[in-house]
Amino acid sequence: MKVLANDGISDSGIKALEKGGFEVITTKVAQEQVANFINENNVSVLLVRSATKVRKDIIDACTNLKIIGRGGVGMDNIDVEYARANGKHVINTPASSSESVAELVFAHFFSGVRFLHDSNRTMPLEGDSNFEGLKKAYANGIELRGKTLGIIGFGRIGQAVAKMALGLGMKVIAADKFVGKASIKVDFYNGQFINVEIETEPMEDLLQHSDFITLHVPSQDKYVIGSKEFELMKDNVGIVNASRGGIIDEVALIEALDKNKVLFAGLDVYENEPTPEIKILMHPKISLTPHIGAATLEAQDRIGTELATQIIGILVG
Repeated sequence: MKVLANDGISDSGIKALEKGGFEVITTKVAQEQVANFINENNVSVLLVRSATKVRKDIIDACTNLKIIGRGGVGMDNIDVEYARANGKHVINTPASSSESVAELVFAHFFSGVRFLHDSNRTMPLEGDSNFEGLKKAYANGIELRGKTLGIIGFGRIGQAVAKMALGLGMKVIAADKFVGKASIKVDFYNGQFINVEIETEPMEDLLQHSDFITLHVPSQDKYVIGSKEFELMKDNVGIVNASRGGIIDEVALIEALDKNKVLFAGLDVYENEPTPEIKILMHPKISLTPHIGAATLEAQDRIGTELATQIIGILVG
């Protein structure tokens, strides 16, 4: 049986699938040609990440397709219910990239509180001629320790963020419509650990009490954070979105940054991908990454092997 990994798969995933008797194709097929390629090559399994969309047209056209797999958490690029109603297995890897995304969140937080995103732009241009001026400009950093982190969306990734925040000495509060409380286990290098119980609270309370905010929610039909929500926040709040594009109103974000309501933002996802707005890309108070939350070697290994295990379990037994 053949597997088309249209958005790539790790070597460990390929080896596991080949060991299970599958042929893995990693050719990148254009979106409009995916259905034809699957049918012409008798592909049984289609694996995607965020780039390839698996909508009703592909599901209807590819009657021999047995499994649709998403390497990652969210499956908003797949018509999941329609696929399942048409006899397809739909799988994903919700636990494999939690730590990778959480680490990127803190990369943005550290960048924001110490102005790394901006100093890395200006030092190559002015570092030799205006060193003292830049030193003064970036001298008002703040520490994360002792501050309150508000986590909107308290699933696996939100809880992974909470672990890191607690390890840094932050106070953690959370809001989630579906999670009432969670026990966060913070592990230390020598085998010791602590458990911290966190009960979720209304988002309005979180917005008012947080020094820093991070979002970890699925794709939404409307903004989670807009002008109203920014007004509820503390002055000089820092905000990071490594979740989904379209959950923060970027026009309202720019306004909040320009009014100094928001100290900085860190964005890994955007309303318009893969062509983010130029005002977002050029803003000196925004730390930017190109949707790489799960893009660590370790996470990709875990994703590949977990997908392989599920595929073999379904089709081979």
